[in-house]
Amino acid sequence: FVPLRIGASLPPEIALDPTLISALFSQNYIIGAFKPPCDIFVTFSDERSRKQVAVKKDNGKTTMVPAFQSLETIAGEVSIAPVPGKRIEHMGVKIELLGQIELYFDRGNFYDFTSLVRELDVPGEIYERKTYPFEFSTVEMPYESYNGTNVRLRYILKVTIGRNYVGNIVESRDFCVRNYSPLPSINNSIKMEVGIEDCLHIEFEYSKSKYHLKDVIVGKIYFLLVRIKIKNMELEIRRRESTGSGPNTYVETETLAKFELMDGAPVRGESIPVRLFLTPYELTPTYRNINNKFSVKYYLNLVLVDEEDRRYFKQQEINMFRLDETPQPS
Repeated sequence: FVPLRIGASLPPEIALDPTLISALFSQNYIIGAFKPPCDIFVTFSDERSRKQVAVKKDNGKTTMVPAFQSLETIAGEVSIAPVPGKRIEHMGVKIELLGQIELYFDRGNFYDFTSLVRELDVPGEIYERKTYPFEFSTVEMPYESYNGTNVRLRYILKVTIGRNYVGNIVESRDFCVRNYSPLPSINNSIKMEVGIEDCLHIEFEYSKSKYHLKDVIVGKIYFLLVRIKIKNMELEIRRRESTGSGPNTYVETETLAKFELMDGAPVRGESIPVRLFLTPYELTPTYRNINNKFSVKYYLNLVLVDEEDRRYFKQQEINMFRLDETPQPS
């Protein structure tokens, strides 16, 4: 083995060895063989004016993608640019709009609940940059994009250049779907009495049971009986994600917020107000049995801690929705 430095010429015994030279060229060829012979770009027609939202990628980094809602038209262009000096023989070019659910315990397997396809080109050759328009009209996208602890729901545009003897060339572009709801016509308050017999009896009330993502939780806690020494009281927002079914059901509970309501011992007859703003927290709407794959529910968890650090809690489910903020006709 002869050590080499950058810029040095090869020693005669290596430079004249045809086997070594052949091996070096073969290695470079193999490395180059894995590089795609073209670049594929997918752009949306209204990309500059459309709202962008942050989406977490597989590598943990976030990227900004355009946001759509169900029954919108998704249109744009696909541009294919061959590497200079190369041509691409293909068996056709197509673009697919896919809605997919991926369960992380079954990573790599995608469940398609939406699948639309448009043929962009017939079999042939591409010598230079070529652009294809595409349009998917009034696409039904019933579920919101979601990236949770054990499940991901995403929408993508997938471009495939079919090839005969070598692998297909595939490029994907993510986009986000957010669906909005009007204010509910009925929104009942939550009122319950809970406690421990002869020790603690409290009544709590929240002004409503359905909240939009930028809402305010308003209520009060009323102490009817206090015979244990309460140290403090707090209100938690919890998200419970359920994936799978039967023996393969996975439940993940995450505490998103802790809000201290009281510090110190209450007395009988005392009333503690509740006012919790939801805007600072990363919430999603409530999802119920999405495509028979997962559910996401939210709970208000009232926690009392006594002087011996024993915890007493009462959990109440609430419904979350994304408010439609577009002006309604009068």
